[in-house]
Amino acid sequence: MNAQPPVRGQHLLLADRRFATGSSWVARLLAPGFQRLLDRIDLGLEEGAIEATLPDGSFRVLGGRKPGPVAIVELRNWNPLIRLVTTGSVGWYRSWADGEWTSPDPVPIFDLFMRNRHPLGELGRAQGPLRFFNLIWHAFRRNSRTNARRNIAFHYDLGNDFYELWLDRTMSYSSALFAEPIDAAEPIERAQHRKITALLDRLDLKPGAKLLEIGCGWGGLAEVAAADYGADVTGITLSVEQKAFADARLAAGGLSDHAHFEIRDYRDVPGQYDAVASVEMVEAVGEKYWPTYMEAIARALKPGGRAAIQYIEIDDDIFESYRTDADFIQTYIFPGGMLISESRFRAAAEKAGLRWEASSRHRFGLHYAETLRRWRESFDGAIAEGRLPTGFDEAFVKLWRFYLMYCEGGFAGGGIDVAQVTLVKA
Repeated sequence: MNAQPPVRGQHLLLADRRFATGSSWVARLLAPGFQRLLDRIDLGLEEGAIEATLPDGSFRVLGGRKPGPVAIVELRNWNPLIRLVTTGSVGWYRSWADGEWTSPDPVPIFDLFMRNRHPLGELGRAQGPLRFFNLIWHAFRRNSRTNARRNIAFHYDLGNDFYELWLDRTMSYSSALFAEPIDAAEPIERAQHRKITALLDRLDLKPGAKLLEIGCGWGGLAEVAAADYGADVTGITLSVEQKAFADARLAAGGLSDHAHFEIRDYRDVPGQYDAVASVEMVEAVGEKYWPTYMEAIARALKPGGRAAIQYIEIDDDIFESYRTDADFIQTYIFPGGMLISESRFRAAAEKAGLRWEASSRHRFGLHYAETLRRWRESFDGAIAEGRLPTGFDEAFVKLWRFYLMYCEGGFAGGGIDVAQVTLVKA
């Protein structure tokens, strides 16, 4: 008898441990107050609207007072609303996965909640004991040296064949930088290359310069730095899968003498370098380790050395609320991670002895929304064509699609952003 292939990605689906995603008995208990909850959402939607079909078949428009995205939602029962207010985005995902609400396009929903983040306040974040339980579970997954390897494997070692399915040929798993105004016809490969060169141009690299890349991904930036800038690149990662791909990539390009990759924690990098590049890494290390991350960059740089950082940030005004609630991304996608606010990033950098060049900071959050839209389009196309690698089931596909939509809406709504900045060691 032939053995059945292992089911891949199940560890993501089980990451919530099912203890803090809301339940039908809670919904039944609190259902009498659902109209007050709808009124609260209606009041908080200062921009855009939700056109909602309710479980009894009635129709209601929430918001609609100012222009903005319009989301179409069908609530098949009242559980989604209760899960939303008791367990936030974690419960909202579980409710969608369970078929309790549906939408022809969920992206505007996430856009609306982010766009109206101030008037909506805590609505959409876990509350009470469930918020506490989610936060405790997240704390157990913080990125200590041991957990960091486990957390990276959790996400990135899903398999190179999976990521090749929907990333572009550069294998860049970070925001592209499109020409403005953003044109849907511009190839994403070109926009990803523009992002890489924009970051490398900040470093004033000379041929033979020693460049450290913290979080090297699949080797795209290292390839450009070695081939086009003449740099001698050391890339570090904790992903075995990524390192194998990056090694093969550089060998195929005849660049192995100019770049190499190591399985190494950023806290353990020896020696000093002329420059450091790091793309969307600071938000992955988690709040407790932000000072350690900045100190590692400072320690790795020679005096006068430059670091170019691309990072995802969250609005300073909602950071305190965000940091006390483990959300959908932290629960299912990036365990141990946390988005940083610009003020906290700058403070940590300056405390580590790195000068933050404020005039160099460039934000391009809408470019990330477009990048995520492209990724989802590629992912959905691959699924439709039957190209999903063996082992991934329908539940995983739904989870990944929700992840891409959730992030796209967040960047479109403006509460989260992506930026590049230059840091200089005194």
